[in-house]
Amino acid sequence: MPLHDWIKTSGWEGVHLLWMSELLRHIKHQLPDGYRAYLGSGPAVAIGAPTARPDLGVRTYAPLAEPRSPSAPSTTAGIDLEPDIEIAVASLDPAPSLFVERNDRLISAVELVSPRNKDRPIARRTYLGRYVGYLIEGVHLLLIDVHPRPTGFSFADAIAEELQIAHQAALPPPMAASYRVGEPAATGGRLLGIWKRSFLPGESLPALPLPLDVNVAVEVELEATYARAASDAYLV
Repeated sequence: MPLHDWIKTSGWEGVHLLWMSELLRHIKHQLPDGYRAYLGSGPAVAIGAPTARPDLGVRTYAPLAEPRSPSAPSTTAGIDLEPDIEIAVASLDPAPSLFVERNDRLISAVELVSPRNKDRPIARRTYLGRYVGYLIEGVHLLLIDVHPRPTGFSFADAIAEELQIAHQAALPPPMAASYRVGEPAATGGRLLGIWKRSFLPGESLPALPLPLDVNVAVEVELEATYARAASDAYLV
């Protein structure tokens, strides 16, 4: 199934969830022994975090202050608990991500960009930090973005700028980029291998590697997985 024109985002939420599920099944069956693929919420993932369970024991502490009567001032230890102003602000809705781990360490990630990941400056900064964070921590990344808006913004270009990658041609969406974090470079830092592919609405999607290390990768068939997701979401 050729790529839809996602200038209009109607139906994307269903396709997003279904495509992530298809990508999970597709990648999971190709993983070598010892690797595990799963869907999770990106912001809650700590890269290389210890495997010990968090301390959830319930403790009892002495109250900071005696309960006040309804007519008493709202204070704790002399601090007024009533804010000067209280307003509702938009929150960032964490989208599901696909993770590959081995020995309880995050190895690779697949991120499927949604319009809400880049519709506001704060969203673009937040998700750019997330994507760059993978690479800095040595996690390989496959980044897929089929949404052409906002015009003039590309996560691939923003990653290149953030990492000070010179002489990289612009890669506006729709696009995909795969990043392989390699060995230490002679000039400092680490080598970073990059595969970049541009998409066009109405055309088939390519295959890209999802690196597991510098010598091993699984082939991700974007066309086949997208076609199954779009069909299940009743897109024609």
